[in-house]
Amino acid sequence: MYGFLTGAIAMAHLAAGLFFLKFWKKSSDRLFLFFAMAFVILGINRIGLAFVDEGQEFYYTGLYILRLMAFLLILFAIIDKNRAGRA
Repeated sequence: MYGFLTGAIAMAHLAAGLFFLKFWKKSSDRLFLFFAMAFVILGINRIGLAFVDEGQEFYYTGLYILRLMAFLLILFAIIDKNRAGRA
């Protein structure tokens, strides 16, 4: 059951990434590009978590750092969008 749910979550992240990529192509807004990259990273993270055994702590650390990078990318996208509006 865990594998099925992890796969569904990974698919949802990748679908959201494609969704934002479509809007980036239409509007050329960098916010959508950053969100698309972040969701693809989150999808890859979920796929990685599905293949790592519980006893391999080293790999968990790397995958959680990857997740942190995705969330920091989302944060950067929001800050970048708000700063661009002021200029």
